Amino acid sequence: MLMLAVLVSFETFAHGVDDSTRNFLENNTGVQILPFVYIGAKHMVTGYDHLLFLVGVLFFLRSTRDVLLYVSMFTIGHSLTLMTGVLANIQVNAYLIDAIIGLSVVYKGFDNLGGFKHFFGKQPDPKKTVLIFGLFHGFGLATKIQEFALPSEGLATNLLSFNIGVEIGQFLALIFILLAINFWRQFESFNRFAKATNTALMSAGFMLVGMQLTGFIVS
Repeated sequence: MLMLAVLVSFETFAHGVDDSTRNFLENNTGVQILPFVYIGAKHMVTGYDHLLFLVGVLFFLRSTRDVLLYVSMFTIGHSLTLMTGVLANIQVNAYLIDAIIGLSVVYKGFDNLGGFKHFFGKQPDPKKTVLIFGLFHGFGLATKIQEFALPSEGLATNLLSFNIGVEIGQFLALIFILLAINFWRQFESFNRFAKATNTALMSAGFMLVGMQLTGFIVS
């Protein structure tokens, strides 16, 4: 029962939408800028799959320039597919796209552990991969939004507001992630537990992949 509760909790908060948000999305009328900004920000702050990936991306970045560059690459990809996916009504299976998002977490943990250089002798371009996985993360969210019958009136403006909210939520989450990582970096335990932390990231990613593939098979 405990394991079931954990799995249900994971499913609820990955790309999940609570009942009040679901009711609002399905019954709103016209342009609703502030509510959609709020929903977008809330999704990003509570969407642990995004946060796990960003923890992996930021884990070894030290300069402000690199942080801004990598976060911008993710944001560009995420925004592009979120807007395009919904407005163009491009649909894919939600379980499969979320399984790919789980793989993005596995990838980043494996990359941080030096796995690509060790096993393949070469590391993929980290900036390009962050952009590519940003595309998948945005498409995953677009797929979830498409499950609701959003009114067409004001749809483009509402989606843009939602996307702005996502970026605001991402900015707020990144502040706390960066503060925590930079504080931890001052201690020897940061390097000592870096391997364990990124191994844990990979484990969480594999758990997400398994959960989504199980949902795909039984659905």
